[in-house]
Amino acid sequence: MCAKQVKKAPHEVPTTGHEWDGIREYDNPMPRWWVWVFYATIVFSIWYTAAYPAWPLIDRATRGYLGQNTRADVDAEIKRFDDANAEIKAKLVAADLGAIAKDDALNQYATAAGAAVFKTWCAQCHGSGAAGVQGKGYPNLLDNDWLWGGAIEDIHTTISHGIRNTTDPDARYSEMPKFGVDGLLEPAQIGEVVEYVLQISKQDHDATKAAAGATVFADNCAACHMENGAGDRAQGAPALNDAIWLYGGDRDTLTQTVTGARFGVMPSWTGRLSEDEIRAVATYVHSLGGGE
Repeated sequence: MCAKQVKKAPHEVPTTGHEWDGIREYDNPMPRWWVWVFYATIVFSIWYTAAYPAWPLIDRATRGYLGQNTRADVDAEIKRFDDANAEIKAKLVAADLGAIAKDDALNQYATAAGAAVFKTWCAQCHGSGAAGVQGKGYPNLLDNDWLWGGAIEDIHTTISHGIRNTTDPDARYSEMPKFGVDGLLEPAQIGEVVEYVLQISKQDHDATKAAAGATVFADNCAACHMENGAGDRAQGAPALNDAIWLYGGDRDTLTQTVTGARFGVMPSWTGRLSEDEIRAVATYVHSLGGGE
């Protein structure tokens, strides 16, 4: 059956032609104020894209006739703070590293600035709290176990030049032999020396293998890690007689380390950070409690 045609009353608003269950949709015009506001937003958007940087081009964006430049604003703000801190930055650069902590104002500035530098550039590897990433080769900076020394002068040198990178000729450098990969030790000898390391680090071990491993250790490892496994900071050789491990100290991880060695790299920050920033972050790291 055809839908019943409903006669429109005089002056009744026309419909859109849509009808659902007898409910018709009227074609009411939008309120005049709403229409004018809508037109105003169009005009404003056209003016805004002409006045401010808006349209991306191949290598830049349109500048806008007002000359607004947010990059320049940020640069100006940074320069304002740099100018305000210029005197204390110069004082920080000129100060003896060991004397920074004795000057309250200088130490307060260096620690605060160093915390900002650390959270920007260092936290990705050492963690936001500087505790490192367990088992990933990123050192914990909160304890006293330092591969290259934890005095503020040592920390400053490490930050400045990095470790085992190829960009700084003064980078700290050491390399552990790949005893298994290069065939320097037989698998049985690797197993024995691992048991010996477990023994001196006071972990569960096979006493018989550990006894044989003591000889393997003396012949192949003691030159870097010392006879008692205490390590040697001059070579960046870690202590093996404690419970602090950079890559892990369980039997399987130690076997992997002896077999294929480890070769962690830290970038040089000279040239990336200014000298005052390097000194500030060295002061901050030293203040965390692990520095010596």
